[in-house]
Amino acid sequence: MDVAILSRIQFFLTVSFHFLFPPLTIGLGVMLIVMQAFWVWTRQPLYHDMARFWTRVFGLIFAMGVASGIPMVFQFGTNWATYSRFVGDVFGSPLAIEGIYAFFLESGFLALLLFGWNKIGPRTHFFSTCMVALGAHFSAIWILVANSWMQTPAGFHLVRQVKVAASGQVFPLTASLGNTSYTIKEVLLPANYVLRPEDLSSVRAVVDNIWDVILNPSTLDRISHTLAACWLAGAFLVIGVSAYYLLRNRHVESARSSLRMALVFGAISSIIMFISADSTARGVAYNQPTKLAAMEGLAQTQKDAPLGLGGIVQWQRNAEGQITGIKEKALRIPALLSILVSGDFLHPLKASETVVEGLAQLPSDEFLRARYPGTSAAELAKIRPQYWPNVPVLFQTYHLMIAIGMALLGLSFLGCLLWAIGRLWRTQSTAIRAFLWLLVGSALLPIIATQVGWMTAEMGRQPWIVYGILKTSEAISPVVKGPQVLSSIILFFFIYALLLILFLFLLFRMIGQGPRETVPDKSLPEGWQPLSLKEGRQTRGGEV
Repeated sequence: MDVAILSRIQFFLTVSFHFLFPPLTIGLGVMLIVMQAFWVWTRQPLYHDMARFWTRVFGLIFAMGVASGIPMVFQFGTNWATYSRFVGDVFGSPLAIEGIYAFFLESGFLALLLFGWNKIGPRTHFFSTCMVALGAHFSAIWILVANSWMQTPAGFHLVRQVKVAASGQVFPLTASLGNTSYTIKEVLLPANYVLRPEDLSSVRAVVDNIWDVILNPSTLDRISHTLAACWLAGAFLVIGVSAYYLLRNRHVESARSSLRMALVFGAISSIIMFISADSTARGVAYNQPTKLAAMEGLAQTQKDAPLGLGGIVQWQRNAEGQITGIKEKALRIPALLSILVSGDFLHPLKASETVVEGLAQLPSDEFLRARYPGTSAAELAKIRPQYWPNVPVLFQTYHLMIAIGMALLGLSFLGCLLWAIGRLWRTQSTAIRAFLWLLVGSALLPIIATQVGWMTAEMGRQPWIVYGILKTSEAISPVVKGPQVLSSIILFFFIYALLLILFLFLLFRMIGQGPRETVPDKSLPEGWQPLSLKEGRQTRGGEV
């Protein structure tokens, strides 16, 4: 099998497994801040025990995230060495910042969060919780900066390394000059230079402006959208577990309090997610039109472009089996895609005139002729599908992400409504029990949504690893062989399967135990002790 395909499968396996955990730690980090804020404010043991329980869950998820994230870094050197050499100056900076300023902040305060109960004051412990959550957010931000640059590269230029002899004559980097003395210098390439396979050994990207790299066109949209999705993952994990406790009539007071917090947090996060999704989609339409056309299964450039709600998209092939276009059977809302791309919701008739580019015209003839000089229009039409992502898969992952987002929005607001009218706690009602079971199952939905959302973002960029500049097939390590990658995929699969089984076993055991009433160290100063211990008071069964 092709080494590039195997390397992509390997990276998909490791990243998708790792990406199970960071969204949960980011979302749970915010929930822990809320729980501990209530504890510090009210000093009620209920919030102390609740925060302590979810801190144990956070610690388990954090450990799994760290363990599964380490192999990803090494793959840049083993499987994607050409890519690492080409973009090392640009891509390495955000990752280095993430390691120094984000991961160190998160891990530095993690010990106080996990083991500081009854050893440091509530306010100091609350501060540690905030720093851990902030570190988790910073980690995501800098990784998203690096990934966003791959989607919408900015703030860099290309240089070619050449050999300059003592006489001043310039030679290619691969030229053999024998005993002639020379120095290696970098020559600036034109801004519109088209990278070719023979350039990969001598051309690389160099940072012009680090702020342009960080604030590339897609950074802010992708950060806001991804963080909102992570908040939903943490909120609905708490919602699902709390609903389970209510159904089992266990830890009822703790479950009610945590469910109220998580429903409000989930509702707010859902609103933020859809606002950011709207802005992100318009950015994709402007910066990556091929990706948008693929996500929507849009074949032709048109006004009044319809928005797809779901359906089936398939490749259209000629007699030789080559892809010539797409054929689709989808349920669509007329003109809504044009309106959404325009962003002018106050004037829908005018907005519906917005032109949305289709796959048949993407990439443009101008772009393709720059890469294939002297090619006829008929030949360009045959080449064009090579620059399309996997449209049939992308259409499904994109619409599944949207469907799950809508479901989470509905569940969170319905839960808030039932709470507001006082019906959410009537667990004897068949309808309420059915809704609570929906909430239990909903804990998986944000995880699925983040997975298919990541697949949409990454598959939509193909065949580029750096959009419009470096192709994925050109970025692999030249010395790595197919059998080596295949054996590592098999090894990763079994190791990660064992890790997943261990994680689920420990997580279910923690959930089975639930929040446990803790007795803080009485040697602490009076002001640091929960009210249940002050003046010798003990809380048992709601009585003092």
